[in-house]
Amino acid sequence: GDLVAIQGIGGLGHLGIQYAAEAGYETVAVSGSADKEELARDLGADHFVAAADVEPAEALQALGGADVALATAPAADPITALVGGLGRDGELIVVGATDEPVEIPPLQLIQPRTSVRGWPSGTAPDSEDTLEFSAFADVEPMTEVFSLEEAETAYQRMIDNDVRFRSVLEMP
Repeated sequence: GDLVAIQGIGGLGHLGIQYAAEAGYETVAVSGSADKEELARDLGADHFVAAADVEPAEALQALGGADVALATAPAADPITALVGGLGRDGELIVVGATDEPVEIPPLQLIQPRTSVRGWPSGTAPDSEDTLEFSAFADVEPMTEVFSLEEAETAYQRMIDNDVRFRSVLEMP
């Protein structure tokens, strides 16, 4: 029954929405634009917040405040925008890597007893847990498949943020 917000509906976020929904959490998808609402709901989101139209913190507080907010998009401003949306004892977990500074006034953490931490996903134990839960809950990533000969194209589409959601190289 906890409220879990997933910020970003990309490579990590589209999986995060499915995992949160399959684990039984009330799931909120937070995106920079409204055009991903149908996808977010198809992935299992109970609520959708278009950050271009409404402040994410206000929208999350209207739902009672997030117990956990998972920041998957690698940009400082969207990460910062989630802090005020945390409920009492809420936690912001940052997995979207960026070298931009995230500015958080200490009072936003102290008053509601919230916290911010990072998580270095991709370790072998994390991958094992993820694969086990994915198989158990029938969660699948959305991928674009490229032949090995198309590796350069796949890489460039990834760099240009044009891939929807993961590039996969297929061996002949």
